[in-house]
Amino acid sequence: MPTDEEVVQTAAEAAEGVIFDYYKQSAVRDFDVTVTFEEGVLDVDVYLNAPDAVERDSTGQQSTSADAVADEAAQAARDAVDDLFADS
Repeated sequence: MPTDEEVVQTAAEAAEGVIFDYYKQSAVRDFDVTVTFEEGVLDVDVYLNAPDAVERDSTGQQSTSADAVADEAAQAARDAVDDLFADS
């Protein structure tokens, strides 16, 4: 069983990883990842102040809003914690 600290650290690292998959660090004006894990309840909040991210694929360019990236980061944090518990 992971400790509360391991849960929080895992979630925060996963969220930050998603943010910096979309953005260079210099492009992010501000961000905050808040994770709490109390009595078995995980709460993840991601704030991101950055321009919309531009993804390039074989069809051209596709813009992703900063809000969508923040939502994806929060989901990745929850998924990483689920995986942490599944592995234990």
